[in-house]
Amino acid sequence: MTTTTYTALAIPSAALAELRSVDDAGRACRAFTADGDAAGSPLRCCLRAARAGERIALVSYAPLRRWAAGSGAEPGAYDEQGPVFIHAEECGGPDPAPRAYPFGRPGALRTLRRYDAGGRIVGGRLFEIPEAATEGFDRAFAEAFADPAVALVHVRAVEYGCFHFEVRRAAS
Repeated sequence: MTTTTYTALAIPSAALAELRSVDDAGRACRAFTADGDAAGSPLRCCLRAARAGERIALVSYAPLRRWAAGSGAEPGAYDEQGPVFIHAEECGGPDPAPRAYPFGRPGALRTLRRYDAGGRIVGGRLFEIPEAATEGFDRAFAEAFADPAVALVHVRAVEYGCFHFEVRRAAS
């Protein structure tokens, strides 16, 4: 199995604890049992698909705002929030040794938004996940981080605009 070159980051545990109470739009978290269409939904807490019978929640999440709060960046108008699925209770997070990028269904369309250290968009691209998903993501992230201004990349679904995961520039 192919391993990734870059690390896909889940929503941090401190943010998840807050989102499980009140989301980034100020709404109370409402848990439900995954079944039907919700089974298979991408969970941003552990970077895997929801399984039937699990307790999950759909919450509003502002990834750039939360990153900026810890980094001192000022994203201004680039701050946005959107829907993400999470486990309704603590789940332990993603597998510590991921072998592939999460939610890498070949043919799915993603947007890879590049942000600088100030939280401003400095580029992006439409990305169709290829059959060799891991290699395709590796190339796309290498292209993004070839620009020294890029501090992080957000991967979002094109069809719903939801945040999938973040990749940060490796510390040098």
